[in-house]
Amino acid sequence: MERIVLIGLNHKTAPVEIREKFAVVCVDTSGPLADLAQLQPIKEAFYLSTCNRMEVLFTTDTLDEGISAVVGLLADIYGKTGAALKPYLYTHIDQDAVKHLFRVACSLDSMVVGEAQILGQIKDAYRQATEVKTSGVILNRLLHKSFSVAKRVRSETRIGSSAVSISYAAVELAKKIFQELGGRIALLIGAGEMAELAAEHLLS
Repeated sequence: MERIVLIGLNHKTAPVEIREKFAVVCVDTSGPLADLAQLQPIKEAFYLSTCNRMEVLFTTDTLDEGISAVVGLLADIYGKTGAALKPYLYTHIDQDAVKHLFRVACSLDSMVVGEAQILGQIKDAYRQATEVKTSGVILNRLLHKSFSVAKRVRSETRIGSSAVSISYAAVELAKKIFQELGGRIALLIGAGEMAELAAEHLLS
């Protein structure tokens, strides 16, 4: 029987110097997906990499071997041993993996709860998984369900009513510190989606 497993790290479990090792593949995850597909215990795979999290969702019919193989691959990306990486990782299996995925998709596990970017990032990662054909029947159904759950949470609760994001929160904090941002010089580090959103909030 195939088991569903999710292995990852995020802003709660790993410092930025660890997370940045995985963020370099944020734009194009086809490389890690291709590597995952080569692991014999892995049947289906999905790879999510953002500024604040890296997660591998996969199915396997040999649980221990599958987990060991994925941790080994992540250690290769990190450039360290599996033992050095393990303290930063969390592992969820079957129902717990599904619950965690839904929490992430609904932005309940984000640094800024309610931010809308994570769902789009999951959809982008899913699109790449379908393009390289690492997502099959089980993960296709599970990820589509996460999209509908996230949509329902946003439509039936006020979780996204503040239109928040990490970038928005950073600019609001700057306003509290400096009172007035007009005429001040701001340095944006990076050229990704978060930096672009920060620039928009600063200009507004």
